[in-house]
Amino acid sequence: MTRILSLHAHPDDAEILAGGTLALLAQLGHDVTIATMTAGDCGSAEFSADEVADMRRKEAASAAAMIGAHYLCAEFRDLAVFSDDASRRRVCELIRRVRPELVLTASPIDYHCDHEATSTLVRDACFAVSAPNYTTGAADPAPALDQIPHLYFMDSVDGADRDGRPQLPDFMVDVTPQFELKKSMLAQHVSQRNWLKKQHGMEDYLEQMEAWTLARGASAGVRYAEGFRRYAVHPYPQTPLLEQLLGSNVVLSTAKS
Repeated sequence: MTRILSLHAHPDDAEILAGGTLALLAQLGHDVTIATMTAGDCGSAEFSADEVADMRRKEAASAAAMIGAHYLCAEFRDLAVFSDDASRRRVCELIRRVRPELVLTASPIDYHCDHEATSTLVRDACFAVSAPNYTTGAADPAPALDQIPHLYFMDSVDGADRDGRPQLPDFMVDVTPQFELKKSMLAQHVSQRNWLKKQHGMEDYLEQMEAWTLARGASAGVRYAEGFRRYAVHPYPQTPLLEQLLGSNVVLSTAKS
């Protein structure tokens, strides 16, 4: 069993971009934790920040429970995730408490500032988690990890950068058998239907997620797929742990093959 942490910015990000892969990993018997940097407190025009944050924590926990995963929130605020010393130490403490061998996080380049800051913070915190002298200031701090965990980036939203240029993944994961479960996980985030329509112009966020997952699948020659990139930079682990765990479910993008 491998301990896996998915740490993205907001409730619903992991379900949109990696829900099928997380479901598959859970089905394979691995220990999965889904964490978010924020509770999504700005994701409503109808409710107060505290009200919608409470709703979204519960929705995220319900989505995680569908695959037997745990849910955690780092309790940053929306649009207030920054790569600074205090934030890095907070993220480091969260990772040390989960003690993952493999971490999935946001793409370094994406449409949302919280996504990009999350990617930087998680990358740098993964470096710090194995340094015993890097203290977090927690009242009851978790011990340092023995080594840096394996780090992978999810796709950006729509698989593109801020200028609309495609960002190609290193590899794809065939999530066709898990797609309906992925969709059900995302459907738990019911509070977002009105907000995504107002702020993002999405008539149906479930249909938009399906379109993105279909597009990734088309580039891999399967029905539905999700894309990932491994951070293979010294001294982060070089072994392809996620690919090894997923085995025959991993396929190459036709654009890269």
